[in-house]
Amino acid sequence: MSTITRLRACALALSLVSVSPLALAAGDHGHGHGAGPDIGTPGDAAAVTRTITVTMRDNLFEPEALDIREGETVRFLITKRGAFVHEFNIGTAAMHAAHQQEMQGMMESGVLEPDRINHEKMGHGAHGMKHDDANSVLLEPGQSGEVIWTFPEHATLEFACNVPGHYESGMMGGIRLSH
Repeated sequence: MSTITRLRACALALSLVSVSPLALAAGDHGHGHGAGPDIGTPGDAAAVTRTITVTMRDNLFEPEALDIREGETVRFLITKRGAFVHEFNIGTAAMHAAHQQEMQGMMESGVLEPDRINHEKMGHGAHGMKHDDANSVLLEPGQSGEVIWTFPEHATLEFACNVPGHYESGMMGGIRLSH
């Protein structure tokens, strides 16, 4: 068995560990990605005060945590390295938990595969979410993306990959907001 075949089999097995009725029913993508004053708002490129480069590897982020000033608008340049699809998503722990169920539905319906996004199925059917929210980017191996985000005051936030099994394996990091 080739290395890629083994990686795909491991990722699929990991993704099927936590199938639940809620995951099967998930279809409204807004629960896991919704922007609002509690997590911040989409940023204006003209207001960016700095750029942070984030690398997603199989199953970790570099850097592992972020220090952001309250009210700051940050451009995140995200690069995907490694063999699997990963997501960079800014939110609360509760938002990530809800979004993980939606991502499980994407995996089960064939929209999301361990190493690629099936774009033909994206946007169709119950789990065909478009994954185009301002606080998130979903990338295949070798891809890059950008998130521009204005952070709120007094929030408890984290960034995470919500592809099934990834958050649970430690692919998340804290966002420390300061004055």
